[in-house]
Amino acid sequence: MRLVIALSLLLAGCAAAPLGSSPTAPDVVGTTVPARVPDLVPEAGTAWFGMNVDWANDSVTAVSERLGATPSVWVQFAAFPLDDGGRANLDAFVEQIAAVDGIGLITLEPHGGLETVTPEAAEELARLLDGYWRVHGTPTIVRFAHEMNGSWYPWGQQPDAYVEAFRMVADAVHAGAPASAMAWAPNEGSGYPFTGGAFAGTDEALDTNGDGELTGVDDPYAPYWPGVDAVDWVGMSVYHWGIEYPWGENEMPVDGSFRALLTGRDANARADQQPIPDFYATYAEAQARPMGIFETAALYNPTEPGPAEMDIKAAWWSQLTDPSIRDDFPRLAMLNWFEWHKHELEVGSVIDWRLSADPDLPRRLLAEVEPGWLRFGGATSE
Repeated sequence: MRLVIALSLLLAGCAAAPLGSSPTAPDVVGTTVPARVPDLVPEAGTAWFGMNVDWANDSVTAVSERLGATPSVWVQFAAFPLDDGGRANLDAFVEQIAAVDGIGLITLEPHGGLETVTPEAAEELARLLDGYWRVHGTPTIVRFAHEMNGSWYPWGQQPDAYVEAFRMVADAVHAGAPASAMAWAPNEGSGYPFTGGAFAGTDEALDTNGDGELTGVDDPYAPYWPGVDAVDWVGMSVYHWGIEYPWGENEMPVDGSFRALLTGRDANARADQQPIPDFYATYAEAQARPMGIFETAALYNPTEPGPAEMDIKAAWWSQLTDPSIRDDFPRLAMLNWFEWHKHELEVGSVIDWRLSADPDLPRRLLAEVEPGWLRFGGATSE
């Protein structure tokens, strides 16, 4: 209740601090102002570990108990522009993660289309995020309209409108929420242009090679790039769905497939598949930005035969955390596991993506990670 009252006062009358400055204490009884704006990137040579949680059926406490460790980053989805239900869900989310000194990765989904994204909605968001920092000391990373290069969301494959909307939100967040950052997060480009989706694009800007068609030879990332001034983090969704489409079979990851996907050399690719741009080199290295794997997991279909769940997930985890990944991709600074058990339309059945359904698995896997790389708990502590 204190959070709701304090935030309503903040939203009504507090001016936001400029980017990069420590916020000035608002004249609001019951609020606290952290001593300084945090670094929204982990220390060099480390990566925050995060969890993408089914909040209707799980909690910070339950996940941390199963893992035997507390993630640093927690993911929440919210329809955008925000409505009363979305604000309430974000308030409850921040209450939970503030208790463990966590960082919130807030994924904004404009289900009504990119035309619904307005300066007023963006400014309201910035005030809300700034309130979370001032009241609870909770920093946030905003992942706006993720997987925008896919054809499965209403904001998908509309590069010009997407870039305009992203920059609108980024301008508001950078100006009004100094303890927040913006994340640009396309889907990993294997299979682009993802034909057959309900929102497949026809925009001329998608035809990057100028041959009059949108095909696999067109760049799956460049048309959607908002500009380095608007982006603080770059990253992708990178899953092990299996070896070959259609998905749904339980299959072991091909050796080196995670590394290959970061660099555009898909280890599962067909012989005739066109090369994919090197995402890491182009957007993390060349743009000097930290990179996150904002969603990752390995497919396990409980209704299908094949390798055991623990074997599939352990193999994918070992690729994510191989010491050579730390050495060769120093800008890789966040790994978020998709901790969901959900129906997938592409498969037609329920997929168990969870790492911690059997707590023995994550505890064993976490113990095997090279010390000093993955960072847990207290991400904003001094």
